[in-house]
Amino acid sequence: MACVSPPGWSLRPCHSRIHLAWTHSIEKIRWEEDYRIEGSRLVLTEARIKGTGAGMEPPADARFENGVWHYHPKLPPLERLALTHSPYTAGYDICSAGGCKPLTAVLTGLPEFALIEISACPGSR
Repeated sequence: MACVSPPGWSLRPCHSRIHLAWTHSIEKIRWEEDYRIEGSRLVLTEARIKGTGAGMEPPADARFENGVWHYHPKLPPLERLALTHSPYTAGYDICSAGGCKPLTAVLTGLPEFALIEISACPGSR
């Protein structure tokens, strides 16, 4: 479910898991992150990158499998995840149990520049 809350845009997925993907703005390499929703928090469970470069070095415990680095980021649960929508970078894709869509298809009418926050639905488990 997408909720608009000026001045930014807010996305509250009503699924227990979400997958976020994008292309790195400088290296042009795919980056993917999986989140699990626990209570009112987003827990980053795994990240994947298809190469290395500017700001994209996988941690020492990452494993290289089928051309992709897989690792488990050590971050505390997040109340919200902030994304920037801009014409200068490729857009984000968001996936859930219903499949994958460009974020611009989920949040139609985004302005050229926008701050997007992803958070858990109230009452999520």
